[in-house]
Amino acid sequence: MVTSKIEININNACCPLPVNEDCFCFFTSLSITESLVRAVSLEKAMAVGLAIVGEGSQYNGRITRFVVLSCMMAAMGGVLFGYDIGISGGVTSMESFLKKFFPEVYTKMKKDTKISNYCKYDSQLLTSFTSSLYVAGLVTTFFASSVTRALGRMPSIFAGGAAFLAGAALGGAAFNVYMLILGRVLLGVGVGFANQAVPLYLSEMSPPKYRGAINNGFQFSIGIGALSANIINFGTEKIKAGWGWRISLAMAAVPASILTLGALFLPETPNSLIQRSSDHHKAKQMLQRVRGTNDVQVELDDLIKASSISKTIEHPFKKILERKYRPQLVMAIAIPFFQQVTGINVIAFYAPILFRTIGLGESASLLSAIMTGIVGTGSTFISMLIVDKLGRRALFIIGGIQMFISQIMVGGIMAAQLGDQGGIGKGYSYLVLILIGVYVAGFGWSWGPLGWLVPSEIFPLEIRSAGQSITVAVSFIFTFVVAQTFLAMLCHFKAGIFFFFGGWVVVMTAFVYFLLPETKNMPIEQMDRVWREHWFWKRIVEK
Repeated sequence: MVTSKIEININNACCPLPVNEDCFCFFTSLSITESLVRAVSLEKAMAVGLAIVGEGSQYNGRITRFVVLSCMMAAMGGVLFGYDIGISGGVTSMESFLKKFFPEVYTKMKKDTKISNYCKYDSQLLTSFTSSLYVAGLVTTFFASSVTRALGRMPSIFAGGAAFLAGAALGGAAFNVYMLILGRVLLGVGVGFANQAVPLYLSEMSPPKYRGAINNGFQFSIGIGALSANIINFGTEKIKAGWGWRISLAMAAVPASILTLGALFLPETPNSLIQRSSDHHKAKQMLQRVRGTNDVQVELDDLIKASSISKTIEHPFKKILERKYRPQLVMAIAIPFFQQVTGINVIAFYAPILFRTIGLGESASLLSAIMTGIVGTGSTFISMLIVDKLGRRALFIIGGIQMFISQIMVGGIMAAQLGDQGGIGKGYSYLVLILIGVYVAGFGWSWGPLGWLVPSEIFPLEIRSAGQSITVAVSFIFTFVVAQTFLAMLCHFKAGIFFFFGGWVVVMTAFVYFLLPETKNMPIEQMDRVWREHWFWKRIVEK
């Protein structure tokens, strides 16, 4: 066993005022709850980053080809979710798709010359098409958690791929809107399973010092999926016969098939083997293979201990309400909520529609979505490389400033140049496109990946399962809310929609600056130190 001293580097936020009872804290009441996607089961209590042993010793191990291949296959679950995000926004901007399933939207767009540019796509049925997936995903998430705990990670990943495959087939063959939405529900079931099991799988398989990079790989996979969908939409939109949208929807079967078949060959994680069996010899063999060394006894002992403790917690949701866990509870709610009110879904779900609103043609709007997808994926990749060096707080703050400036500029241009009728000049259209690219880049290396990474790091063992479940539930709920209300908000707020989300970016950036301590280089099981040493939270957790 190799032991070494771990240098603890906690870059806590400092209150600009003296630390006393009169110190003003920027702490707004947090509504509750946000997007995306993975209820984490009880064994997450020992999974996410029990990667560094306390008391100054480190686990042995390295990145092996076995781990890389396994994580690449599992990350295909992120591609599923990203593909769906990209494909739904693209097909809802295709005239042939709107004419068949949403004729009232098509009529408003083509024939109603008096309707506002901002209101052409305002249809509750159209938004139901997009958001029905997230209702199904929210319900599935809690069921998937039990399946993952009882049967293992591989069965959940397999179930996610199979359900997504069925939904893709139904969507591609749809002949009425009800069949279309039923296909979306099946896609939601697939996303619920995959997004619950895949991040858990990646966390358990990753070596300790690469935890941030590999976890950010999940968001990177989502970006790859969305970019692929945008490219496919750009091609299928050009099919003259008007059935290109069927190819777009049915092509979701490709990543779903890869994940479904690949899941059959995925190895179970050592954590899952220990959780579901009292025979630890098989788990030790798998751990040795995963870490690329025979000297894994220290990590194995910790996993066994963590599994034993996690089984003794009867009411983790009740326990997380205790005062000493208040910081973690606030973060479990605030971070996923803030991730959604960055306004990213304005781009992710409806980028082609938004670009058509400012006057770009059908094909040009889809091409613009491809460009923003490339920017987002590239910036997330950069985040994977630097997150364990620069730290979480720096990326949050830099990305927040970048998003705020670009959103205010886009809102200002649209307010000044785009009225209820007509369009804006080509020069301004391209300027808006560039600014949206700047915004997407800011999200791609900050709130996108870090919105998943930070919650996975901060929970102590006894409440980790409850904390992660709250995070995922909030994520799904606010994804649904934003998807269901955005087109109506665009109609009523018009260009002000960008100022609305820009205001939230100010709030969340200040929240991070004042209330989120740095978590890089901190062992998971020593994470309580960051709260005890923080200028604000120490007065809560130490009482």
